[in-house]
Amino acid sequence: MWSPISIANSINILLVEDDDGDAMAVERTFRRAGVTQSIVRAVDGIEALQILKGTGSHARLAKPNVLFVDLNLPRMGGIQLVTAIREDRELHDAVIFVLTTSNRQQDKSAAYALNVAGYILKGKLGEDFQSLFSLVNSYRRIVELP
Repeated sequence: MWSPISIANSINILLVEDDDGDAMAVERTFRRAGVTQSIVRAVDGIEALQILKGTGSHARLAKPNVLFVDLNLPRMGGIQLVTAIREDRELHDAVIFVLTTSNRQQDKSAAYALNVAGYILKGKLGEDFQSLFSLVNSYRRIVELP
């Protein structure tokens, strides 16, 4: 029998989000469920790549990992980040979900062309982001990660 805590703690989550309010809501949701160690936050695409590669002052994020990437980020946007990840031999198999406010068809098409696992609208998650935690637990329980 599985528990939500053991499943969520068995993966590392990289949250690429520049909005402090949204980031705190995600982190609070996971913390309430007892998940405290598995979320790392980057505020833009450049910092996310540093975390994934272990460059700069960042320790490398261990696999298996799941990324939640906002599209509208400073310095390097979400689509550029996902493109860089897909082009990198060591990172290309990362599981990436877009987590955004953009409901534009061209953004959805661009994201899915880069083989994201899903395109999630923040507005559909509600204020507590509980469904995001449920998604991670269900996904991890069912899917075998690289």
